[in-house]
Amino acid sequence: MFSAVSNFKRRRMIRNLHRQDSDRFAPVGVCRVLKVPLPPNVADAIWEAAQVTNFLTTLGVGHRVFGPLNVALQWWALTYRQSWGMLHHNDNMMLMHQCVLGVTRSADALSVDALVRHRQIAPTNFDRSYGGVLTAMNLATVAVYFISGVAKVRSRHGWKWADGQVLRDQIAADAIRKEVFGSKPPTAAGTLYRSQVRFGALSVIALAVELGAPLSLVHRRAGQVFSVAAWGMHIGIRVVMGIKFTYNVTGVSYLPYWPVGRQLPIG
Repeated sequence: MFSAVSNFKRRRMIRNLHRQDSDRFAPVGVCRVLKVPLPPNVADAIWEAAQVTNFLTTLGVGHRVFGPLNVALQWWALTYRQSWGMLHHNDNMMLMHQCVLGVTRSADALSVDALVRHRQIAPTNFDRSYGGVLTAMNLATVAVYFISGVAKVRSRHGWKWADGQVLRDQIAADAIRKEVFGSKPPTAAGTLYRSQVRFGALSVIALAVELGAPLSLVHRRAGQVFSVAAWGMHIGIRVVMGIKFTYNVTGVSYLPYWPVGRQLPIG
């Protein structure tokens, strides 16, 4: 549902993006099969088709057909979108979650399919295999955070990233960039930059969250602690840098760490 609403809101932006100068097109991922961008009308049509299947998958209509089809279309549409500029890693996480939901039995309840087949939408079967869906989604989440952490310590700064100076410089550079391009940087950016806050502590926390992400798979409670910590980190990024990782800030991306309903005993 989040993807369907989010993509609908940025429909105009996507259409404008499809009409940029072709020199800005740098294909990534599956779009590397293209040497030049698609005609804008074709790109628009694929995007619109992806949103139709997105809506049908959200409702759980013909999931065995539209679920996998939605995966293919979303994968292409979002990769094509990222081929026009900066990679949006929160989109990558959302896409991986959609891939899991699209190819698993995620519409066995709370869906149109369930209503048609069983005359009710509430779950009729409690099976441990359904837990694999959430675990697979959490694996995708862990991959995004862990890779981000590894990228930090593999940069030219190495483990010195933890001393805080890199983070302080990033906050300053982001604020200056916003001013240069005519937007107002968050007040918190200047306040924090001029304060005596130890950026090393903030950097260590960020690395702990990202590199410690795999521990979230060890136990349900560990996963929930990680989700709260990661959510808090994104709230901090939103306040200080004004960067909207909406999928993360809303908490939707962490829902697989918080299963509801009847929990089957282990063993």
